[in-house]
Amino acid sequence: MSEGRTKERQARFETSSGIEVPPLPRRPKDFDEAGDLGAPGEFPFTRGVQRTMYRGRLWTMRQYAGFGTAEESNRRYRYLLAQGTTGLSVAFDLPTQMGMDSDDPRCVGEVGKVGVAIDSVEDMAVLFDAIPLDQVSTSMTINAPASVLLAMYVAVAERQGVASPQLRGTIQNDILKEYVARGTYVFPPRPSMRLITDTFAWCGRHAPQWNTISISGYHIREAGSTAAQELAFTLADGIAYVEAALKAGLELDAFAQRLSFFFNCHNQFLEEIAKFRAARRLWARLMRDRFGARDDRSCMLRFHTQTGGSTLTAQQIENNIVRVAIQALAAVLGGTQSLHTNSKDEALGLPTDASARTALRTQQVIAHESGVADFIDPFAGSHAIEWLTDELERKAVDYIAQIDRLGGMVAAIEQGYVQREIQDAAYRYQLQVERGEQIVVGVNKYQSAESEPVEVLRIDPALERAQIERVRAFREKRAAGVLERHRVALVDGARGDANLVGLIHDAVREGLTVGEICGALETVFGRYREPLFL
Repeated sequence: MSEGRTKERQARFETSSGIEVPPLPRRPKDFDEAGDLGAPGEFPFTRGVQRTMYRGRLWTMRQYAGFGTAEESNRRYRYLLAQGTTGLSVAFDLPTQMGMDSDDPRCVGEVGKVGVAIDSVEDMAVLFDAIPLDQVSTSMTINAPASVLLAMYVAVAERQGVASPQLRGTIQNDILKEYVARGTYVFPPRPSMRLITDTFAWCGRHAPQWNTISISGYHIREAGSTAAQELAFTLADGIAYVEAALKAGLELDAFAQRLSFFFNCHNQFLEEIAKFRAARRLWARLMRDRFGARDDRSCMLRFHTQTGGSTLTAQQIENNIVRVAIQALAAVLGGTQSLHTNSKDEALGLPTDASARTALRTQQVIAHESGVADFIDPFAGSHAIEWLTDELERKAVDYIAQIDRLGGMVAAIEQGYVQREIQDAAYRYQLQVERGEQIVVGVNKYQSAESEPVEVLRIDPALERAQIERVRAFREKRAAGVLERHRVALVDGARGDANLVGLIHDAVREGLTVGEICGALETVFGRYREPLFL
């Protein structure tokens, strides 16, 4: 064969994690089918957390949505449910995520922009108007004030006649990734960890079907990490939450079964499938070997997936439909329990009804037309997949060992280690794009001079004014003395060792707002200020 026919198109092939890809990957020589794979639904859960996987029940199809006021978002939720979505996923605006009310002077121009504005239990009641909370699973992307929004959700359910033990859903409640990747924090790390473990304990008693945390690698990946870093830092966050809960006196097998995870899915198809398999296996081993979990259900890594927002391009947005389809298929082949597919226009703004419908239809086509849901872990035994699964697990183990040497994830964040690793990875990727070493179709290759008009969802500024008027009117209707009484209870609770979630639940039922509750806790905990790391 001539040299021209054997020459490869580039000198080195590698995954996003810098793993060099040989022409013919081979399964590791020490590959143990029983120990490394196991059976579906059995430890170490490499092949999935259910015995029948999608042959028994399809993944939950969620579409992340929320904008403007509660009324606007309620209309979108009811539209999505009518189109076949099987779970709700709530996007909150920045003021809500930062523990502020809509009329806070710091929030001007942000109310209702990237999600729905929720100030009070009345807003939450409108958000879920005519949506039966005993029949719908709801995921809420909320972190620093997660306990407040959970308390409001429970209060609304009680109004519907739905007791908290009947509720199913998830609060993200993952504060550690906020310090390294996202930035919607309120309190410093250590008191924030207390709020999380208080939520574990409260839900264990009052909402046993509720997933108390969604440990999120999604935002770590959006910030520029590699697949291996996303895997490692997400599980390291999980380790920190388990350690904090044990230190708070909680029983491992009582809370571990309500932990859930949230991963990104990018374009490198095989690496993403392998990442999900490696995550399940590594978490199972960590829970059994490091923490001594006795119940195999405590070792299960159950996860939601969202397709990669940072992979979407403003140029040639129709290409984003293809990207999302590839990513969604990888998530399904990787065994996700829940999936959100991004809309094609999200590089430009919040999705329109039409683009959100196309994103949902992508999941439905995969589920009902592709045939992949008929197989359980169909790539098991593949040389490439098993090799990549091992390589990603090995890289993640190395990162976790380094974090342990630094004193754990909280200490590693405080020292800036995780932030620097992500920033360096993001910088390397950007250089690859600028040099043309990483092709982004329509951006640095195959560009088009033609541009077609795109409908972009615009948030009417009048919605902000209406929300401000709503929260002010809500406060005026409260009984005298309610605010001060609950402020004192919250401050005393924060200074002591009371379970804060119970106090928050009492406060929201009597009309305290998100900003008032977080403000009371802030007087004790302080507000986090991000340090500068060089």
